[in-house]
Amino acid sequence: MKPYLGVHVSAAGGHYKVAEKALELGANTIQMFGASPRQWKANAPSAENIQRYKEAISKSGVQSVYLHAAYLVNLAGSLDLYKKSVDNLASHLEIACALGADGLIFHIGASREDKEGMRARIVMGMKEVLQKVKGSAKLIMENASGGGGKIGSTLEELVDLYKKVDSKRVGMCLDTAHAFEAGILDFTPPSIKTFFDEWDRQIGMENLVALHVNDSKTKFGSGSDRHENLGEGEIGLEGFRNLAKEQRLGHASWILEVPGFDGMGPDKRNLDILKGLF
Repeated sequence: MKPYLGVHVSAAGGHYKVAEKALELGANTIQMFGASPRQWKANAPSAENIQRYKEAISKSGVQSVYLHAAYLVNLAGSLDLYKKSVDNLASHLEIACALGADGLIFHIGASREDKEGMRARIVMGMKEVLQKVKGSAKLIMENASGGGGKIGSTLEELVDLYKKVDSKRVGMCLDTAHAFEAGILDFTPPSIKTFFDEWDRQIGMENLVALHVNDSKTKFGSGSDRHENLGEGEIGLEGFRNLAKEQRLGHASWILEVPGFDGMGPDKRNLDILKGLF
């Protein structure tokens, strides 16, 4: 089973414009921002925008759509930041539901305080968001690179959060660069098998709905979150070839968040490289 392969695209000018960009690049899965990723206020798209988007997507060949949450969100932050994060996540999840997207991918949070205590707050925040927003779109946790007190950089932390939220509307996204930078996956065949054996046992492969397919500018275990174009980073094409052979990932959407060979974001050249791995 070959996975859906695609890119993060800009929704500037209207959400419906992403369909045209997907066609240009040859993507059958996309990720976008539902609202500004750098503002607390999330403006919902108009009914006309939603209708135009749904019509355009239905003709585009795109099979799955994910939204990415705002960069400001931190469920492990101060009480004020926590409250803003819950409200903002809920607004973005509502947009995901309105657009008929598969889910909203978000960065879990970071704290230099007691990480175990902060995990309880994250669980509470996720439950609150899911209670606020009814619908089919999933709330999707993304693994972290490990630096700066980021939570979710180990499989143990991800499993703990997933099990405690205990909702069928929670999904998981694995960022390849983050996993490499956190030192939990080096993309050799033995590492891939061991990692996903444990993932399957603890979380279930069916709950890994998306991958952010990014090479890493920094070394294994660096803890530094810096994406690179496929084959130009420390994971290298061999690592991604190994990953493409993992049959248990065939159901997931593989989404590029690379800088692009022209520095303008995920491009056709990166997507063609990704397609060539299968």
